[in-house]
Formats: sequence, C-alpha cells, structure tokens
Amino acid sequence: MSVQDDAIAKGYDSTLMRRLLQYLRPYWLWVIVAFIAIVGGSLADLAQPWLTAKAIDDHIAVNDLEGLWRLGRWFLLILITSFVFEYIQTSVMQMVGQKILHTVRRDVFTHLQRLDVKFYDRNPVGRLMTRVTTDVDALNDMFSSGVVTVFGDLIMLFGIMAIMVAMDWRLALVAFSVLPFIAWATAWFRRNVRENYRQVRGLVAKLNAFLQEHLTGMGTVQLFSQQARSYRQFEAINREHRDVNIQSIFYYALFYPIIEVLAALSGALIILAGGWWALEDQVSIGVLVAFLQYSRRFFQPISDLSEKFNILQAAMAASERIFGLLDTPVEMPTSAASSDRRVDGPGRIEFDRVWFAYKDDEFVLRDVSFVAEPGQRIGIVGATGSGKTTIISLLLRFYDVTQGRILVDGIDVREWPLEQLRMRFGLVLQDVHLFSGTISSNIRLGREDITDEAVREAAKAVHADRFVDRLPQGYDTPVAERGATLSVGQKQLLSFARALAFDPAVLVLDEATSSIDTETEGLIQDALHTLMAGRTVFAIAHRLSTIQDMDRILVVHKGQIRESGTHQELLALGGIYFKLWEVRPLIAPTSSDPSPAAAP
Repeated sequence: MSVQDDAIAKGYDSTLMRRLLQYLRPYWLWVIVAFIAIVGGSLADLAQPWLTAKAIDDHIAVNDLEGLWRLGRWFLLILITSFVFEYIQTSVMQMVGQKILHTVRRDVFTHLQRLDVKFYDRNPVGRLMTRVTTDVDALNDMFSSGVVTVFGDLIMLFGIMAIMVAMDWRLALVAFSVLPFIAWATAWFRRNVRENYRQVRGLVAKLNAFLQEHLTGMGTVQLFSQQARSYRQFEAINREHRDVNIQSIFYYALFYPIIEVLAALSGALIILAGGWWALEDQVSIGVLVAFLQYSRRFFQPISDLSEKFNILQAAMAASERIFGLLDTPVEMPTSAASSDRRVDGPGRIEFDRVWFAYKDDEFVLRDVSFVAEPGQRIGIVGATGSGKTTIISLLLRFYDVTQGRILVDGIDVREWPLEQLRMRFGLVLQDVHLFSGTISSNIRLGREDITDEAVREAAKAVHADRFVDRLPQGYDTPVAERGATLSVGQKQLLSFARALAFDPAVLVLDEATSSIDTETEGLIQDALHTLMAGRTVFAIAHRLSTIQDMDRILVVHKGQIRESGTHQELLALGGIYFKLWEVRPLIAPTSSDPSPAAAP
C-alpha cells in the first residue's frame, strides 16, 4: 500500500472521527474540566449585555447611583470569572492537544519501524515525514481548538438567540433577517475551501518529498551540474503551492468581510427599527443597547464555527492519511508460537529451493539452494543484478521468499520473531549509515549492555582506533548527520566495529571493503581471520581479491547459483568465476586489486 496525499471527498467522516476521539479517552477528566470552563465562560459572556440593559433601564434612567455601583461590582466579578474560565479552557485543551500529538506521533513512528523494506521502496521519505509532522499538527489544531471549543460557540449562538427572543421577539426577528445570506455565504465558503485544503496538503507532501530527495543527494546534483534543473523543478512545485494558498486567501478575504458587512447591516436594522420603537416607548433604551451588543456577539460564533470547519476539514484529510499509514499491514508476520524459540545456535544457514520476485513473476532468484555450515565462510560473487544482495535481503527477512524456504539453525525465518532473527546477524554495507551522536554511540547503537571497553575492543579489532584516537574527543567526538565529517573509509570501519560489538552468530559483509584503501583493507583482512572464528560469514564482493580465502564461493548468474567451490577450484573449472577473475579490473577498478600477473 502506498501513502496517498489526496484528502477525503467529504468534509466529515464519522468513522474517522470515532477513531480520532479514541485519543481523547485517556484525558476525559480534563475534557470535562475544559467543557465546564467553556460553558461557564459562555454564560459569563452572555450575562454582560443583559447587565448593561439593567444598568441603563433600572439605574441610570432613574439616577440610582448606589444601584449602579452595585451592578458595576457584579459586572467586574463576571469579567474576572470570564477571564479565569478562558484561561482554564485554553491551557487544558492546549495541554490535551499536545499529549494527543505526542501519542499519535509515537504510534506512527512505532508503526513505521515495523513496516517492511518493501513499503519504503514504494513511498518517498519526504511524504512519510509529512505524515509525522504536518498531518499530526493538523490533528493537534482540531483537539486544542475544535472538538470541545465548538460547544462554546454553539452555546453562545443559541444562548444569544434565546435571550434576544426573550427580551424582544420583534427586534430578534429584525436581527435574524440576515441569517439566510450568512447561510449562503458559509455554504459557498465551505464548498470551495474543502477542495483547496486537499490541494494544499498534497503539495506540502510533494514539497517535502522533493526537498528530502534533493538535499540528501546534493552532492550528486552539484557533481553533474544539475542545479538549474533542480531549481526549475522546485520552482514549479513551489509556485503551484503558492498559487493554491493565494486561492485560499481569496476565499478568506471574501468570506470574513461578508460576515462583517452582514453583522453591520444587522446592527443598522436594529438601530432603525429599535430606535423607531424606542421613540414610541415600545422598546427601552437599555434593551436597544443590549441588542446591539448581542448582535455583535451573535456573528462572532458564526465566524468561529466557519474557521473550526476549516480545522475539521484539515483534520479529516490528515487523519485519513495517518490512519491509512497506521492501517498499512506489516507484511512480515511471525507465528505467535515462535515467541519462545531459542535465540542461540551455531549459525547454520540453509536456502532450500528459493525463488523470489520483487513484482509479479519477474524472478530475481530461481531455485537457489545451498547450505552454510556453522563457522563456514561463504563468498558470493556475480555481475551486477545477478541477485547477490537479494540473497542477503531474504536471509535478513527484509523480504519474504516467493517460493521455497530459508532456515536459520533449522527454523524457517518466517517462524522467527523478527527482532530475535536479526539479532543473530551483523551487517556491514557498502553505503554506511551513521546517526547524529558520537563515535561511541554509533558503535553501540543503543545497546546498553555493550560497555565502553567492548566498544574500544571492537574498534581496535578492525583498527578503527587508529583514526578515533587522533580525534579531538576520541570516542566522544560528535558525529554529524550521516557521518558527514568522516571519510567513506572511516565510516566503513565504524560500521564494521558496530557489527563486531554486537557479537553476531552470522556476519554479513556486502561490499564492506569497497571504499577502503589497500593498507586499511589489509589490516581488516588480517583482523578477520581471528574475528570470523566461530561465526558463519557471508561476504558479497565485486573485488574478487577480498574473498580468495573464503571456505566456499558461490557464483550467482541471472538469479541462479551456477558454480560453487574454493577460489582455486573455481579457477580450475575455467567457467564464469574464471572469466570474472580475468576481467576483475574492469568490473571494479580500484587501487587495491592485484595486477593480472599476480593471479595464480
């Protein structure tokens, strides 16, 4: 399943809303407190124009100064009460919103860590980042400013209508005469903003995906002088994003002035009709003033509800994408009965008639079978695209086999709990990924049981200590994002030390020495003779010189194992391996490859 950026077709989805409200359940007491504060604040606001009417009609009109002071004290108390309720409501809902934001992000990130590699092959990282950042922020806006506070607006709206009708139903009808126009303007606004939100959210995700891809690959962009082309692509997306946002500004700029004009028109009609009736003593001046105040308050909830509709619209669009991501099935399920499987074992690996295709029937591996006995060192060679790395990906269960099975210590990898399975492997890739932190934390990688001494021993074993000891802070030296401050060779040495520190039963090397100079590679090869003892080893290499001393070498050609044997046995066959050996400088020209004359 791929993560989509299109919003839902309708502005409200009851199923999505029920799932969203599940996040409110742990905080129901706080929600009740906020609701009480909202109701109390709304009632306090509703009382103020009524007190104004009482002050004018019952005290000012009859020169009752003492009564006016008494009413003034009540008015001050109501203002203070309104302030307290507003503070409680705002602080509580903002706190609840942040807690929900934290929970949703935690759930999304946890699920992302469980999804298989195939999922990341189909979904750009930038769009996934949008799910965790921008979309979750939209949910926070709904919980902190929408779900509960909408009740305050409704209380104000219906409370004002009830009070106005009770005070003078004729003036109330005059004030409400503009409501049909407001209903039309609101419906127009909602209809147009809905589509606009879908476009904005989609373009934000598109921008994030483009930026992530091009900032990560900026070195390649500059190397091939593609800055102008990248700029044009970015400018096109950025311009489209700008235009869509400007379109939304048009709707906002038109809608809110319409509401203001209609509110002013309502006030004018109240003054005209109420003033006429006041001259005929049919309406008191206090009631007329109160109506003017209520009419101004009447239109504020309408504007607020329209704004909350926008928040709801954004939340519905964001929640569909978030729940779509959370509902993406984990395609690497493990048997519940396998949770008690032992995690220790000698490291015997068996591929039993394995077939695999990344899509449909385009098989990358065809009927692959071999056995790696405990402690055996296996080299895997073949031309680019022959299926070498796929063998490792299936062994680590980044993907599941299409046909056949893979056994680790006699147990099918599909029956192993993934965490326990992968703990048995140490992996060193050609493209090393280092995290922001220190040298030590990148070797330990969160394993608290790996001591500082074990970190140093692992680094020393692969001779990484030679450059680490020269760093200003040694093993506490900060590492920049993706190890930008280290050379390629240094990063590979740290990756090798990381694998050894985890003390795996099976060691997997995928082009692990491809970017290391001759002297450093010699040091590593020397250390490997000792470090490989007792471990099953798989080494993928284009540089055949790095695997000459393997116990067995598998030659993969077009998804099949065509030859198997030691270095000398394969050369004696005069087959594919022999041809690869003859042309090895053309396959991977490096300074550390021996010359053709050095071949036995």
